[in-house]
Amino acid sequence: MIHWLYERLLLRNLDKLPHHVCFMITGEDMIEAPRQIVETTEWCREVGLSGATFHISTDRPDEIRACLPAIRKVGDIASLNLYYAENVETAGEGMEVTVAVGKSGREEIAACIRKIAEEGVDPAEIDEETIERHLTFRCMPDLVIKTGGNYLTDFLIWQSVYSELFFLDVNWKWFRKVDFLRALRDYQSRARRFGT
Repeated sequence: MIHWLYERLLLRNLDKLPHHVCFMITGEDMIEAPRQIVETTEWCREVGLSGATFHISTDRPDEIRACLPAIRKVGDIASLNLYYAENVETAGEGMEVTVAVGKSGREEIAACIRKIAEEGVDPAEIDEETIERHLTFRCMPDLVIKTGGNYLTDFLIWQSVYSELFFLDVNWKWFRKVDFLRALRDYQSRARRFGT
């Protein structure tokens, strides 16, 4: 009951929401709570976000295979783009949700540079827009939420350079709606500088 009242209070006081939120989760956390991804997507939809990205950090994407049915359920309530191994699956409609399993930002940047080189672009013509057109993940998250600790992966290293960061000691398994709303409240209290 107290959590419900606190949620209502937090919701009532939210007036400046991020457009896109990125959640960074470890592979171990995903294995412990695979259904949490659908519930969290539902919270994002309820508050009116435009999109959400979930990065599942793992060096062994095969360990996440058992979680794929739960991840695919996101497609029942949103437009899902699932990046797993070398495959991309799409399903559903509505709010844009990307789930990237074991993807590396450094690998993405290297692939981006290879694509530009293959197209024969003059190095003098390469600018930020050129790079952004060749990225795999086009979202620019306003807020990155990291559960279970205070370290980040290299995922979205280009795209998240101006993102606000929110670290939670709570592991993904115990991540509640009230934690999500607290992150949104913290976001709206910040003065975003975009590198200036």
